[in-house]
Amino acid sequence: MRSSLPAPLVALTALAALTGCAAAPEREPASDRVRDVAARVPATGASTPPAPQADPEAGQRLEPTGPVTSDGTPRAATLSVPDLGLRDFPVQAYRGTTDDVAGTVIQDAGDLASPYGPDGGVGPGGVGNYLVTGHRLSSTEPFLELPSLERGDRVTVTADGTDYVYEVRTTRETSFREPASLAAQRAAVPGRPGAEPTRAMITLSTCATPEDHAEGNYWSDENGNPEHRIDKIGVLVASRPA
Repeated sequence: MRSSLPAPLVALTALAALTGCAAAPEREPASDRVRDVAARVPATGASTPPAPQADPEAGQRLEPTGPVTSDGTPRAATLSVPDLGLRDFPVQAYRGTTDDVAGTVIQDAGDLASPYGPDGGVGPGGVGNYLVTGHRLSSTEPFLELPSLERGDRVTVTADGTDYVYEVRTTRETSFREPASLAAQRAAVPGRPGAEPTRAMITLSTCATPEDHAEGNYWSDENGNPEHRIDKIGVLVASRPA
């Protein structure tokens, strides 16, 4: 039976059969391709280490690299947050926990306070939770605008000649009347008590006095701190000589 196809198409069909080539598949709609790519990209803030690199000269596989962390030793530091108008603001390290008597005294005097020890955090750039607390409505009001910080904003902590640059990733609320909430704030991995830290993180914390009062909540502790705290959580994304 004779083919009804024109001679050139008959020849191409025969060639495809000989070479094993099949007809090109129908092109995937652009919208489907975008969704597929988005599904494979990790969400911002996920702990995705850089891919290991090969050293061609040594013939060895190198470990993933990232921001250089410190040994976590508590020390005096300064904090700069362009979005808050803060530049080289003093941060005092002390042994204690967030907004305790010693920390409140430091804040009342005008500086930011950074507790360390069993119920505190680590030092600047250390793996774990670097806790920094500050007044919002009294003294020098360094954290007056802290609630306005958004995901992606940068915070630079300078200590012993090194800048540790953190990026804000999330916001959480802490209740001073709930032990579980306090434990989550002070955990080595913020929000996850008992988890083993693998990254250098930061918690910037201040009072939620206006928000509490707006809801009719006038509770306060012996240091005059209201029930709730607004916490901005960030991760270390860079370190460099100051």
